[in-house]
Amino acid sequence: MATAQDRLASTETHKLIAADKVEGTTVRNRAGEKLGTIDNIMIDKVTGRVAYAVMSFGGFLGIGDRFHALPWGALKYDPRMESYVVDLGKERLEGAPTHRKTDALDWDDPVWTKKVHDYYNIPPFWI
Repeated sequence: MATAQDRLASTETHKLIAADKVEGTTVRNRAGEKLGTIDNIMIDKVTGRVAYAVMSFGGFLGIGDRFHALPWGALKYDPRMESYVVDLGKERLEGAPTHRKTDALDWDDPVWTKKVHDYYNIPPFWI
């Protein structure tokens, strides 16, 4: 008997994807270099739109990882690479706002939001 997960997988289209399938997807820059993987996505409760992809960066086997909240508008899916692609080099990403998995991040902090969106030069969709 097919599970709910099996039914979801069979009904996905080329435009839609289940959130759990986004998590773990590789993020690359335009040169094809692996920058990290998507650890989580943050969805606006009111609009239902994806606001951020939280990308793990650095570390080894989950130790020392830093996390970047990338505005969703900064990512484009490239089916040939089977990855999300951003217009960032590793050097630029190293200077981006980051947090540790254990940090208590205030997603509603307007100062933090401005810092992230200014860094990536992507305006929040809700403004």
